[in-house]
Amino acid sequence: MDGTLYSTIIAGHAARVARITLNRPEVRNAFTATMIRELREAVHAASSDPDVRAVLLTGAGNSFCAGADLNWMREIISATYEQNITESLALAELLEELDTIPKPTVARVNGPAVGGGTGFLSACDIALASSGATFGLSEVKLGLVPAVISPYIVRRIGESQARRYFLTGERFDARRAEEIGLVHAVVEPAELDARTDEILAGLLSSGPEALAKAKELLRRIPRMGPLEAKAYGAEMIAALRVSAEGQEGMAAFLERRKPKWAD
Repeated sequence: MDGTLYSTIIAGHAARVARITLNRPEVRNAFTATMIRELREAVHAASSDPDVRAVLLTGAGNSFCAGADLNWMREIISATYEQNITESLALAELLEELDTIPKPTVARVNGPAVGGGTGFLSACDIALASSGATFGLSEVKLGLVPAVISPYIVRRIGESQARRYFLTGERFDARRAEEIGLVHAVVEPAELDARTDEILAGLLSSGPEALAKAKELLRRIPRMGPLEAKAYGAEMIAALRVSAEGQEGMAAFLERRKPKWAD
């Protein structure tokens, strides 16, 4: 995926990690239709790149993402219903791609994450936040709702907390975000990079196929009944135990060495 030129993001990979940075710091990385398209392209490229084992999403400067760009919103005011459907579906497809990529995703929330920015981090598997980050779902203040991002937000923080923040539109700090499960950990700004690298190193020490299957498990199990889940779980673990990766992982454990994928 290296070498691709984008106008609103920076994307490349090093040490088996695809690093995607929202790159509009002058407007706190507010997104536009162009950024949505470029993000989807970058996530898709990371998904299909065999050299990539994990994906990191962050923002340039002092913000993660301030939500939709104001100038883009001015254009939306005069757009037709059909044009709005197209734009909204593009965002929905980006979030789905980010959510279902078979590689672990980490959001490095280095500053404010508002509206759609909160949706971006919620579609990632793991979210780490700077103690100075702030959050908000303020769409109702504009006469709108967080419709497209709602499946990811509700899944992340639960219906009870979503009822509060969808309806009040209030801002909250990183500690509160951790309390409600929006982010998994909060660290001081100076420690954010080290903590992010620690999480990424832990992911890279795990089997790539196992990580992909773990994400599949998380996606499918909640939709299954008990009998279907029982059979599905048994079949998955049996297949992994006899797979090349499973055999190598178990052998490495018994022989007290690192598995080949961790070298």
